[in-house]
Amino acid sequence: MLKKLSAALAVGLLASVLAACGGGGEDTASGGEAGSGKIVLGFSQVGSESGWRAANTKSVKDSAATAGIDLKFSDAQQKQENQIASIRSYIQQKVDVIAFSPVVVTGWDAVLKEAQAAKIPVILTDRAVDSDASLYATFIGSDFVKEGEEVGKWALEEFKSATGPVNIVQLEGTVGSAPAIDRKKGFEATIASNPNLKVIASQSGDFTRAKGKEVMQALLQANPKIDLLFAHNDDMGLGAIEAIKAAGLKPGTDIKIATIDAVKDGMTALAANEINFIAECSPLLGEQLMELTKKAAAGEPLEKRIVTKETTFTPQQAAEVLSTRQY
Repeated sequence: MLKKLSAALAVGLLASVLAACGGGGEDTASGGEAGSGKIVLGFSQVGSESGWRAANTKSVKDSAATAGIDLKFSDAQQKQENQIASIRSYIQQKVDVIAFSPVVVTGWDAVLKEAQAAKIPVILTDRAVDSDASLYATFIGSDFVKEGEEVGKWALEEFKSATGPVNIVQLEGTVGSAPAIDRKKGFEATIASNPNLKVIASQSGDFTRAKGKEVMQALLQANPKIDLLFAHNDDMGLGAIEAIKAAGLKPGTDIKIATIDAVKDGMTALAANEINFIAECSPLLGEQLMELTKKAAAGEPLEKRIVTKETTFTPQQAAEVLSTRQY
């Protein structure tokens, strides 16, 4: 009897060890299982701060399901430490590919080196980092400098007949993030050709509608004459519109407004002439990301930089395409 019990315990112990070695028990968003043959992608999203980000998340999740890729998804809530923890978790889980949209530009070297040591390719989506390019496989996303330049070119044309100062306030994105840095850079470099266009105040609104409203309220109190608002995304611009209306002013008329993104709420405000110009930043990166994930998992070489195709919109153009917008 004792021998039978010992044998049963040994079998049970062996089964436990084998199960642990198999790496089972991982949580997945798409329902794939270890050993199913599916490519496993660990994706760390920057957060859910805007309509753009919600559309981006949906694109990633829907495209993973369509492509048959096992997606492990995490929301960093705009905190770099959360993203680093998620990426390290994906490394421990031995996923096939890691992708993430970085909260800020700096501070990624250590975790990227860990992924490289584990031989897991990393894809940057939407935002760049300042790490050596050898630490990641590719970066897919918009040209943020160009987006800022597009807004700058529109401002030069809009105020080309101005004979006096054009007072501009800027609602910047999250401090230290690639889009905030690059959009500001592109915009300010472009308007520098007309000395009448002056940025009199610039402050972060964290890419959120609530913060955009709060900061715009303060900017209106501190600056009695504002001719143009440049918001780094639609959501901050929409929040600013609420503040402008509360101050008894007419958005799009008393204060011209230019934004970046072209999400549906922003395009609706543009079509209603409450926003005057939008440079597009497409969030629909999911399909391309899944194609790159398959190539990276197969060890195929990838282009180091892939720029998404985008356009710009006036109120009339927004009205024409509004009904067909996917986000």
